[in-house]
Amino acid sequence: MAAKAQVRGIEKQESSGGVYPGWLKVGFWICVVIAVAVVLRRVAVLVHPTPVGAGGSSPAAALDTVFASHAALTLAHILPAMAFVLLTPFVLLRRTGGTWAERLFFPLGAWVGLTAYAMSTHPVGGWVERSAVLIFNSLFLFSLVEAFFAARRGEAIEKMRWMLRAVAILLGIATTRPVMGVFFATSRLTHLEPGQFFGIAFWIGFSINTIAIELWLRSRGDRLPVVR
Repeated sequence: MAAKAQVRGIEKQESSGGVYPGWLKVGFWICVVIAVAVVLRRVAVLVHPTPVGAGGSSPAAALDTVFASHAALTLAHILPAMAFVLLTPFVLLRRTGGTWAERLFFPLGAWVGLTAYAMSTHPVGGWVERSAVLIFNSLFLFSLVEAFFAARRGEAIEKMRWMLRAVAILLGIATTRPVMGVFFATSRLTHLEPGQFFGIAFWIGFSINTIAIELWLRSRGDRLPVVR
């Protein structure tokens, strides 16, 4: 009875629009847009590569060459990752949620996580980037597994907590992009090459998302939306 009353209270709070704070919604949608844009740009470059010499010796051209060297693996990772990102609003937003979305959420997430490990064998930022991928990708997969088993046990609130963690961690890849932009913009002053700051950007971006969602979850307790 207490559990049912708790769920009804959460659903009432959700219907009034008081579940997610504005900063979290804005951050979520910004990350979604960045993640999709990055994937589309990468696919475009892989399908229509810049002719040798046309891109000069710019850092961006050098990065394109690195990803082109393992194009099949890159596409096997980023296309499912984009599908996963586009799926998250249907899973996390109660009014648009559906069983179909949740059924795709877990296998897609698992594939993205496993291919991320494979991608880490070709790190632009060396061992610093690889360490960030291994740690945060492991946290992502751990959260995904916890959410899956919470769903099997019928623990809706616990499932949502772990799903939110998984999504926030994965969207950390989008948060790294503005950080990288700062490094690129200041490279003439710092003289840092992508190989030197890529790993640092990964650590900063993923840490921001992981810490932010954890602090918010702890501040909310059990006052979370319930996906059924």
